[in-house]
Amino acid sequence: MPKVTFIEHTGKEHTVEVATGLSVMEAAVKNLVPGIDADCGGACACATCHVYVDAAFAPKIPEKSDMEQTMLDFANEVTDESRLSCQIKVTPELDGLIVRLPASQH
Repeated sequence: MPKVTFIEHTGKEHTVEVATGLSVMEAAVKNLVPGIDADCGGACACATCHVYVDAAFAPKIPEKSDMEQTMLDFANEVTDESRLSCQIKVTPELDGLIVRLPASQH
């Protein structure tokens, strides 16, 4: 199974194994990673699963949809690396994915 590493704003790391096809958000919730609230349950209707995708993995993830971009407009501390983790499906190519959590999500 692919592994995803979540890095809290404090630097604390959580590496979890994720079944292919699950979202990065689902992986965080199932593994009790702090900072991913997922208030909307993955419906792309909030921004409580905001993460920063490591630049090495950005080309391996589909581009943001218009809906995802709209939701990111409501997030804090948005950068070019910002994504909603509910919109990133885990694939074998994403093994080793690193995402960082904003300081505002703790």
